[in-house]
Amino acid sequence: MNVVFAGTPEFAAASLEALLAAGHEVALVLTQPDRPAGRGLKLQPPAVKQLAQSRGLALLQPAKLKEDATALATVAAARPEVMVVAAYGLMLPARLLGLPRRGCLNVHASLLPRWRGAAPIQRALLAGDATTGITIMQMDAGLDTGPILLQEAIPIAADDTAGTLHDRLAALGAKLLVRTLASPPAPRPQGEGGATYAARVGKGEAGIDWRRPAAEIERQVRAFDPVPGAQTRLGGTVIKIWRASIERAASDAPGTVCSADAQGVVVACGADALRVTELQRAGGKRLPAQAFLSGMRLTRGTRLGAGGG
Repeated sequence: MNVVFAGTPEFAAASLEALLAAGHEVALVLTQPDRPAGRGLKLQPPAVKQLAQSRGLALLQPAKLKEDATALATVAAARPEVMVVAAYGLMLPARLLGLPRRGCLNVHASLLPRWRGAAPIQRALLAGDATTGITIMQMDAGLDTGPILLQEAIPIAADDTAGTLHDRLAALGAKLLVRTLASPPAPRPQGEGGATYAARVGKGEAGIDWRRPAAEIERQVRAFDPVPGAQTRLGGTVIKIWRASIERAASDAPGTVCSADAQGVVVACGADALRVTELQRAGGKRLPAQAFLSGMRLTRGTRLGAGGG
């Protein structure tokens, strides 16, 4: 089948790889422009670009698809039977939605209508959802509001992070996409019951507010691993927290270190406490608690954060 593919990160690359493995002809790939990343802030190509170039696929990187007449004309010239979108990051103009004979399909990492929007994986973890999944959707002019073609649920494990859940969902999305194209199911409307919005994660959300219950902070730690990383402060030093578990109720003020040893740093929260077992000092490496404490002294009574982290 002649396909135009639009996607940017690793999640999307899994679907593109599956399309190629299934024998589909990918006539054109759209992905976002290279972005600065890493300590040197050097321009880094997105995962989809790297895959497309390795396979010799035609590639476009428009900054704003809606305003790029050349890009739109190039898509039209490819004469796609279907356009597949997976974590592209740009809205498709209305004129593109009706261009392919079989329309535009979206690979979305939630069980729509729950968690429409940019960060469904992180929002599901933050909310404490027991399950999530993949939806293959026929796109319309709304934000993840189109008819559902195929869905499959998976459980969210107690130790799932955004990284581990991403990898499982990326693989599932790729599998369901190929199945949908091989035998398209009848579309069914989403409806609005249970609809929620998964807003993009803001930098301000990384800060830990120790006044919140330990259960919520523990989910924050997992939801923001690997990026942006849940963080607190010790004076002027930023400390990222990568692994933690809920501990007994604590009588200390929120943010107070109750104990610090090889088994972890126990910090009082608004309800219960958090045992932190993997930490990272700004500019350093992720370390187990014992190694971290050998380089940064934390003792009972130390106060972390300042209300908002």
